[in-house]
Amino acid sequence: MKAAEETAASEFYVALTVAAKNSPENAPGLQSEMVFEEIGRRIREVGIQLVKNVSAIFQWDIMSGELMVAQWTLDLKTGSGEVYRGPSRQSANAVFTLSEHDFMELVLGKVKPQRAFLVGKIKVKGDILLGHRLQTVLKDYIKL
Repeated sequence: MKAAEETAASEFYVALTVAAKNSPENAPGLQSEMVFEEIGRRIREVGIQLVKNVSAIFQWDIMSGELMVAQWTLDLKTGSGEVYRGPSRQSANAVFTLSEHDFMELVLGKVKPQRAFLVGKIKVKGDILLGHRLQTVLKDYIKL
């Protein structure tokens, strides 16, 4: 009985360790992280104007296969705007789910958002038409 308990405890520890390593907060070195940091810098500079122009909350679920490796929220609806890790604190107007690779292709302008959506590289929950408002924010990143 004791051996079975030790095995179960060991398996539980391994499962927790794997889950902790695979959580969105522990996804080092993702290129998308740099993009969202730059978007955050831009929001600090001109957030009030972006909130006036965009007036929406977007959540990005960045995937690697079936595993979410990062989650970011871009709030351009309240205050002077903000970008932060994790799920939206309020109801997001649109949630985008895509791979890290497809996100970078989109941000770098190598693929058009409409094309990526039509071929299934981006999944959208919520108001898909709000996506065009993001182009204002993402175009600035392409210039960098």
